[in-house]
Amino acid sequence: MSILLVGLNHKTAPVEVRERLAFSDEECATGLRSLVDGEAVREGLIMSTCNRVEVLTETGASTVSDVMARVVRFLSEARSLPVELFDKHFYRHEDDKAVRHIFRVASSLDSMVVGEPQVLGQVRRAYALAVEAGTTGRVLNRLIHHTLRVAKRVRSETGIAASAVSISYMAVELGRKIFGALDGRTILLVGAGEMAELSARHLINSGAARVLIANRTMETAERLADEFQGQAVELSDLTKHLAESDIVICSTNAPDYLITHDTARKALEMRRNRPSFYIDISVPRNIDPRVGEINNLFVFDIDDLEAVIASNIREREREAERAELIVESEVMQFQQSLRTLDIGPTLGALRQKMQTIARGELEKQRSRLGQLTPEQEEAIEALLISTVNKISHPVINRLRSAYGTGEDDEVQAVRDMFGLED
Repeated sequence: MSILLVGLNHKTAPVEVRERLAFSDEECATGLRSLVDGEAVREGLIMSTCNRVEVLTETGASTVSDVMARVVRFLSEARSLPVELFDKHFYRHEDDKAVRHIFRVASSLDSMVVGEPQVLGQVRRAYALAVEAGTTGRVLNRLIHHTLRVAKRVRSETGIAASAVSISYMAVELGRKIFGALDGRTILLVGAGEMAELSARHLINSGAARVLIANRTMETAERLADEFQGQAVELSDLTKHLAESDIVICSTNAPDYLITHDTARKALEMRRNRPSFYIDISVPRNIDPRVGEINNLFVFDIDDLEAVIASNIREREREAERAELIVESEVMQFQQSLRTLDIGPTLGALRQKMQTIARGELEKQRSRLGQLTPEQEEAIEALLISTVNKISHPVINRLRSAYGTGEDDEVQAVRDMFGLED
């Protein structure tokens, strides 16, 4: 039995290669059924995201190089890609290295942004597809369940995901610091840049209730309003809409300030001095920096956000070192638990052998017991099995312990003693 992981990610392959290899959910299920043959590849799982495509397998008696060749051939044929491409971009991990890799992926230690929350859900999805395809078994089931436990432990015992490291998430984090909670808040998008869209999406997912969109082109504003179930508004009524909004995200190509000190002050008066949070991610800036001097108006430009993000990245890197220690300890624990799967057939065979011996001795003495009622027959059978279990219990525990610590000679001695198959 061997665990093998073959794949590529954002570190080893550019996006034009990754996108050619990507699998849809349906293609994952179909592909797994063709890859897993029950012999060379006994179990399989495909993880396909924008940043990685990885095939995780549990192999049979075939050599790792044979299975590697089978996986590469499968990927090459599935995506009509030359095999030479895989030599350039692919990596392979075996056994404890494969276990360590999948633990690190699920814990977001191998992500483009360390600590990003989406990757754990992607691992769960990949596993669900493999279960649905019927290509997981005792090894991958145990591995993925252990993987999910490791990822949760990393999240709960470190601060790896505590600080925002993207502008869109920073908008949420700063909004919470200012307002305490985002439930029911109104967002105003001034302009329709990609980063403004992402920020608005994260703010809505965090509880913000209403989105206003002001853009130079009303058609674009209306398209975004449909997407966010919001309201397109006229840019000419900016002061009025600033007064309605708790959070303002400004992202346009305008060469001058769209929100001046005077405009912001009037809007604040219309809000009866209730706080507002302004994010200016335009270059050049569209919000006059002096707006931040007004009480109850909080202004962050792109440099402010990037400075905080850089600090947060350094903090995540420190927390990642703690997470790596957790992963290492869990790799050792998983390998020990995997060994108990290997000893299982021996323990079952030993228990069966003892019961067979006991039943054989009962049959030899059966004629001396005379006529028995069905209840007496049942009681004797129960007594027999109970006695065998009590006698075998310390032997089985000892074998588990010996196998878990690598004392294979002792295990083999018991196999030889009772004539058990390997």
